[in-house]
Amino acid sequence: MKKALFIDRDGTLVIEPPVDYQLDSLEKLEFYPGVFRNMHFIAKNLDYELVMVTNQDGLGTESFPEETFWPAHNKMLKAFEGEGVIFDDILIDRSFPADNAPTRKPRTGMMGKYMDGSYDLSNSYVIGDRLTDVELAKNMGCKAIWLSNEPDELLSEKGLADVCVLKTTNWDEVYAEVAKTDRTATVKRTTKETDIDVWLDLDGTGKTQISTELGFFDHMLEQIGRHSGIDLKIIVKGDLEVDEHHTIEDTALALGEAFLKALGNKRGIERYGFCLPMDDCLIQVALDFGGRPWLVWDANFTRERVGDMPTEMFLHFFKSFSDASKCNLNIKAEGQNEHHKIEGIFKALAKAIKMAIKKDVFNFELPSTKGVL
Repeated sequence: MKKALFIDRDGTLVIEPPVDYQLDSLEKLEFYPGVFRNMHFIAKNLDYELVMVTNQDGLGTESFPEETFWPAHNKMLKAFEGEGVIFDDILIDRSFPADNAPTRKPRTGMMGKYMDGSYDLSNSYVIGDRLTDVELAKNMGCKAIWLSNEPDELLSEKGLADVCVLKTTNWDEVYAEVAKTDRTATVKRTTKETDIDVWLDLDGTGKTQISTELGFFDHMLEQIGRHSGIDLKIIVKGDLEVDEHHTIEDTALALGEAFLKALGNKRGIERYGFCLPMDDCLIQVALDFGGRPWLVWDANFTRERVGDMPTEMFLHFFKSFSDASKCNLNIKAEGQNEHHKIEGIFKALAKAIKMAIKKDVFNFELPSTKGVL
């Protein structure tokens, strides 16, 4: 579905003139700091329709003649056009506040074509400097970005706190918000041997909910979420009455698939990523989400089990994860304590993931000279 940015004009794209609040001469035309750079990035990199929505009190009346409005307005549009920014639609309400016109923000009288079900309004934004812009977002079912220094309490008082996802005066932050992509994934893997549900959010805060019925395995998977900063949920029912093999292997496959899905087109990610010490051990995990699975494993264990997990399954877990996520993994571990070695490997993997999935929203290039991953 189509998405849109509904952008206010005065106080948002241009500085609202003090005293009379009318941009009615070229001398008053002043652009909001940072707006050109970021509107250029929006037009170049993102797939929103750009819709200007503005109240112009009494436009066309004696208090605001049209001949004083259009020269500055058209000059503004020309300046944006020079930066590759062309508005798909411009909606101007000419009424006075006292008119209570249905077309005046925050009312939605001008917004009919955008509310007919053909637009993904829940993932669209209203960007403006007044509370009426935030109210418009609420009335349309959009998210709001409020360009304001006003106290946050005003949002709560008006019941708008849940609508406003960002309050700022910095257009770099506006761009970063609208450029965010949904980097979540859900994978359900069901076989005769296992039933697995995996959900992750690459832009989370390290929250985990893990249940594989293998205590040590749960502890290791929690390390991935906690130390990479991703939110991770893994629920597994496996044939442990046989042994642990299928539970561990299939979890790795489902987790790897979830990473592959959540990374999407991989534009702007760091791609690579870590070594860390853990008491007597030194661990190196080098990772590349480059699309080619490969595992180099240099870690030996002298114990048959750590907790309730067979040590022979550690290699198998990382091989399965590498295959499903299409990542290159090079893992080395040295040390005496087997628990520390394997926990260090999982923590180092998490840190490598954190580095590799980091995304720069100002960079939409693929991290590859080939042009494809």
